[in-house]
Amino acid sequence: MELKQMAPSIHILWLLSIQFLVLVNGGKIPAIIVFGDSSVDSGNNNYIPTVARSNFQPYGRDFNGRRPTGRFSNGKITTDFISEAFGLKPAIPAYLDPSYSISDFATGVTFASAATGYDNATSNVLSVIPLWKQLEYYKNYQKKLRAYLGDRKANGVISGALYLISVGTNDFLENYYAIPGRSSEYTIEEYESFLVGIAASFTEKLYELGARKISLGGLPPMGCMPLERTGNLMGGSECVDSFNNLAADFNGKLNALVIKQNKKFHGMQMVFSDPYGILMKIIQKPAVYGFEVTAVACCATGMFEMGYACSRRNPFTCSNADEFVFWDSFHPTQKTCSIIATYIVQNALAKFLSL
Repeated sequence: MELKQMAPSIHILWLLSIQFLVLVNGGKIPAIIVFGDSSVDSGNNNYIPTVARSNFQPYGRDFNGRRPTGRFSNGKITTDFISEAFGLKPAIPAYLDPSYSISDFATGVTFASAATGYDNATSNVLSVIPLWKQLEYYKNYQKKLRAYLGDRKANGVISGALYLISVGTNDFLENYYAIPGRSSEYTIEEYESFLVGIAASFTEKLYELGARKISLGGLPPMGCMPLERTGNLMGGSECVDSFNNLAADFNGKLNALVIKQNKKFHGMQMVFSDPYGILMKIIQKPAVYGFEVTAVACCATGMFEMGYACSRRNPFTCSNADEFVFWDSFHPTQKTCSIIATYIVQNALAKFLSL
């Protein structure tokens, strides 16, 4: 009971800390540029032929205007809150959304695509945008930015922007463990190394294109997603430790990559942004953070639904998503995203606030 009484004041402190960071930063980061999967896709998949979409209700019901945007959330996602914390726009637009132009993208844009991964084979599963294609979009973005701002100003945005990368969960849960192919080619340790190699190549290419401030995101505790807990019948629907251990191990390898590349590339300022610890704390002690439900999600039965299975007509969908850690069986609620974003900004990204 005491824990629940503490929660509102704690959440107010988080909100105040974000507002403080906005004031302190004073616009030193000119833009937020995002690559990755559904954790950071704000609607690119709406404009490609794939079933990996969320541009329908109840998705977006707590977003500004109560409209679905293509974000896999009831409202904002983590990158929206990070953008706001840096004094930029409160929501990062999707590059393929025709309602936006280069004037909108000049201060923030996401090339992310839900259901993608480091591995091209992962993006092929649901026909989404692979990481290499996201990089091609970014190259086109640079051309448009130079035409819009002129070379000098555009180069300033490119070198001064903060680049956020969040990808990898689908490589394991949607690809390696779900379908035959990679699991017959690689042991899990070999596959991890294969993915880290792709991550290294991607960040190096970003550096060659002018990026200097890069955040390489880690994996969440994958075994605690409602979808995985639902399938863990023998384990009493608890978190799947093997998946969590895999995520932690992979994060360690990504962190080692960050250290290595910072030494290798002159002027690179790459950080490792790890959501694992903070999300695990929320799951283990939800009341401290103002949550009531962790094992199932808000949407539908909360056990296995996401995407089109998360229907607005489902009578089981919760009325208050703020009580839930997860929105659908794979993705966190807006409230969870806000807490993760605050943690990431205060820890991994804090150095960019004082540059």
